[in-house]
Amino acid sequence: MAYEIIMPKAGIDMTEGQIVKWLKKEGDPVTEGEIILEIMTDKTSMELEAEASGVLLKILRHDGETVPVTEVIGYIGQEGEEIVTSDQEEEKPAVEEETTDGSLTRLEDSYNVIVIGGGPAGYVAAIRAAQLGAKVAIVEKKEFGGTCLNQGCIPTKAYLKSGEIIEEVEMAASRGILFDSTHYKVDMKKVVQHKNSVVKKLTSGVEALLRSNKVEIFKGVARINKNKDVVVNGSTVIKGDKIILAGGSKVSRINIPGVDHPGVLSSDDLLSLEELPESLAVIGGGVIGIEMAQAFSALGTKVTVIEMMDRIIPSVDVEASALLTKLLKKRNVKIMTSTKITEIVDKKGKVEVRTEGGESVVAEKALVSIGRLPDIEGMGEIQFEMERGRIKVDKYMETSVKGIYAPGDINAIKMLAHVAFRMGEVAADNAVKGNHRELKLHSAPSVVYTHPEVAMVGLTEEEARERYDIRVGRFDFAANGRAMASGDNVGFVKVIADNKYGEILGIHIVGPAAAEIINQASLLMEMEITVDEVVKTIYGHPTYSEALFEACADVLGEAIHNVKKQK
Repeated sequence: MAYEIIMPKAGIDMTEGQIVKWLKKEGDPVTEGEIILEIMTDKTSMELEAEASGVLLKILRHDGETVPVTEVIGYIGQEGEEIVTSDQEEEKPAVEEETTDGSLTRLEDSYNVIVIGGGPAGYVAAIRAAQLGAKVAIVEKKEFGGTCLNQGCIPTKAYLKSGEIIEEVEMAASRGILFDSTHYKVDMKKVVQHKNSVVKKLTSGVEALLRSNKVEIFKGVARINKNKDVVVNGSTVIKGDKIILAGGSKVSRINIPGVDHPGVLSSDDLLSLEELPESLAVIGGGVIGIEMAQAFSALGTKVTVIEMMDRIIPSVDVEASALLTKLLKKRNVKIMTSTKITEIVDKKGKVEVRTEGGESVVAEKALVSIGRLPDIEGMGEIQFEMERGRIKVDKYMETSVKGIYAPGDINAIKMLAHVAFRMGEVAADNAVKGNHRELKLHSAPSVVYTHPEVAMVGLTEEEARERYDIRVGRFDFAANGRAMASGDNVGFVKVIADNKYGEILGIHIVGPAAAEIINQASLLMEMEITVDEVVKTIYGHPTYSEALFEACADVLGEAIHNVKKQK
């Protein structure tokens, strides 16, 4: 079969490229690795090598033409070979299979692995399985990238950056940068457009990655039938040796009277608003709720956070939660903790959130941000072993039904995109090569992308004290040269280590670049590096990550830049 030459995706932001010049003509012999054409993007020019040997059978797009990424621009094959395009392949008649109602058809070919869901777990699993030589199909009902890319991680970061820019402008005068006017306004339509453009580039990038790895893509709702086949849109059946069910998650709704008020929004709804709300009540002080609270507060919305627990983001270190609370209040975000909501009522077109203590919050809009639930729609007719609404899996990511794996949010072990990436890899490896690779999450970090950022890996101080004899080291960014020079010196690094061996049990960071430094912390824990070994390393200066070095040194009582504690 003729080999397709496609316009490559040379960078995550690339959506199209221009053909500068073909260096071969139709009918010319081609050797694998030989340069056959030159292309140009908005950022660079590059030479494209042939990925197969043969004859340049056909040139579809010519010099000077601009072509979307992943589009076929030519074919290489054997002389006289007939070109069969992917469109013609799709037009091949399906082989019908008899069924009880006669409504289903089966595609002619079957697959080694079928992946249901194109989110972080699903698309990574599909690509990994293809890398291992499997013939792979993936089914996605909406856009690739899942919650993280479309409604979570990426969109929220775009909003948070907009708020961060405003804060930086406001502090510019203290650094000697003066503007003619201190007035600004927020154009929410453009804010949303920017967010959408970022998301579109990334979703198209994921699809391009899948296509470049020869993963066959199906669009629609997939369910598994009783024969362990995958049914797409209720009519097309695809058959595979193994199934990876990566359905992801969906927004959780709170069961209280009035939650259906039109002013009550999910995070998906809030990220699509083209008018900035004057006021916003955030129901739930978890990661998403706090990130949205800070983003919209910075944009100019009056924000109140209502949290049932005794502190916001209860999963993070107590000191980290307390510091973040203090900073949010300083930025005029009202935070109500240990507060239970009783009902939501209309208040002259606005939303009134009533609480058990009698205090009410009236706002133009309310955000329900109480977490997410596994999306188990793809289960279809298969009965899996379940636990509190999630599909149970073993250390290999396999479900109770042999041959079906369930990585990512659908198993609710740890609902984070980067954890889903790893789960997808593990599921794919085991689906293709047999169960041999186990999931290990002790070095998986968590991050809250507020300003300052909050990040953690391993045990909290409270958890560590319950299990071990520990030592704790701490270093404040107020004493870090890079942080001082940048005017971003609020926060700290805390390192928790075993007292006997110096093994690192947990690291907690509040401050600049916390989301980046925590990856280094995860590496230390994965490699089982002790605090004694860390302090033998030379860190660059001035850097934010020196705070991690100093906190490790403080565990040993050797932090040079900490003020000596008086006994």
